[in-house]
Amino acid sequence: MREQYRSEDFTEKDLAADPMDQFARWFGEVARGGVLHEPNAMVVSTAAPDGRPSSRTVLLKQYDGRGFVFFTNYGSRKGRELTANPYVSLLFPWHPLARQVVVTGTAARVSREETVAYFRTRPHGSQLGAWASEQSSVIGSRRELVERYDELAARHPEGETVPTPPRWGGFRVVPDAIEFWQGHTNRLHDRLRYVREDAGWRVERLSP
Repeated sequence: MREQYRSEDFTEKDLAADPMDQFARWFGEVARGGVLHEPNAMVVSTAAPDGRPSSRTVLLKQYDGRGFVFFTNYGSRKGRELTANPYVSLLFPWHPLARQVVVTGTAARVSREETVAYFRTRPHGSQLGAWASEQSSVIGSRRELVERYDELAARHPEGETVPTPPRWGGFRVVPDAIEFWQGHTNRLHDRLRYVREDAGWRVERLSP
């Protein structure tokens, strides 16, 4: 299986001065394009202290000059691994546009205030789901999970405030490098990477 990517050249002069501004530019184009179901879906890769990696798809919920934010159960595999080893990689696979963004950096928990503020914006069912699921733990059956959810729904009916779970919250990934990848014919792709340097960024071009 092979496809020829056909895109405009992506050169250094096309880049914003700051990588988060460049990300906002590309993210806006992807979101407005309507060709991706969830353009904020990203692959989050972590590693255990012994070096064994793991990956999963997570939804980006916030981004700004400080970094990229997602939310999870802190007791999940990614939560435990990031607590022990903060180095992380994010991958945005925007294949219909022949684009990818790869972020490497370190993750730290956001403040409890930020977590609670975001939790309040979640749909009622998603709030209950955060309580019902001990993410990454082994369970006997789906029925066990549904019964736990139903118990919570009876305890906290629609319209009532659901407290934020104590072991649930956000991670902010502070980037040390962000690569913007644009596919081209004959595998002559453009790969432009921002690398943090002192108080600013330098840009380097990578061979495809």
